[in-house]
Amino acid sequence: MGKTVLVDLSHPFGRGNPLWPSNGDFHIDRVQHMPMHYRLLQTFNDFHMHNSTHADSPSHVIPEAPYTHELPLENYCGEAVCLDIPKKHWELITVEDIENAAKKVEGGIKEGDWVLICTGMNKRWGENDDYFAYSPGMSIEGAHWMVDHKVKGVGFDLQALDHILYTYAAEHGPGPYVPRIVEQYIKEFGHSPLEDFPEWEPVHTILLGNNVMGIENLGGDIEKVKGQRFWFCAFPLRWYMGDGTIVRAVAFIDEDKINKDVPDRVYKYGVY
Repeated sequence: MGKTVLVDLSHPFGRGNPLWPSNGDFHIDRVQHMPMHYRLLQTFNDFHMHNSTHADSPSHVIPEAPYTHELPLENYCGEAVCLDIPKKHWELITVEDIENAAKKVEGGIKEGDWVLICTGMNKRWGENDDYFAYSPGMSIEGAHWMVDHKVKGVGFDLQALDHILYTYAAEHGPGPYVPRIVEQYIKEFGHSPLEDFPEWEPVHTILLGNNVMGIENLGGDIEKVKGQRFWFCAFPLRWYMGDGTIVRAVAFIDEDKINKDVPDRVYKYGVY
């Protein structure tokens, strides 16, 4: 056995990072700067917590449910498995996908585990239609499977806990924020996406409504730990009455278990 190393599973965040269709940009001001003050002090304005790698709290979708400050720290760490489930354009993550991938991980999926799902979409994180408009996502049956197996949390290298067509980027709630994906779906399948995706963010409701944590936009070096079991932490900011916060997701793993054929993730200057 080798030594335990830390592997970052987070995307960076900051001004200019890729944005979910309805989110506004970060506004960051320097109120002190080196040439004048010999100090650097920045302030964050219009700061949206549902950006980059973040954890949703139940209050995000469930009325009168717990806020971030009410959740125990134990919710944000524990044993984890990273399932390798490659997915493409608008595909769903099925129960069969989950069970087949779990068979390839040490110990399978146990009660109390964090389950991280690596679809490969983390490599496309950016302001592009692949990541946001054509995102795959968890099926309703898959979400129920996670609840039934009493996992602690589920994290995705995707734009949301839900498939993009279950969100208001399409025809739910105040949507569609991205009308072209509705038009594209009709062109490809001959009917409205509402026929196949009739509910608004059902996976959010199923997971968070049953005290299963959810993390969106996992990234960093997640490809290095797919197919492995490890200790996982993704601690939130201690935000009073928060509906979710940016987290620093980290795997603590034996260096001998890291996928050696995966190069280090290098982000461009800035955030992606």
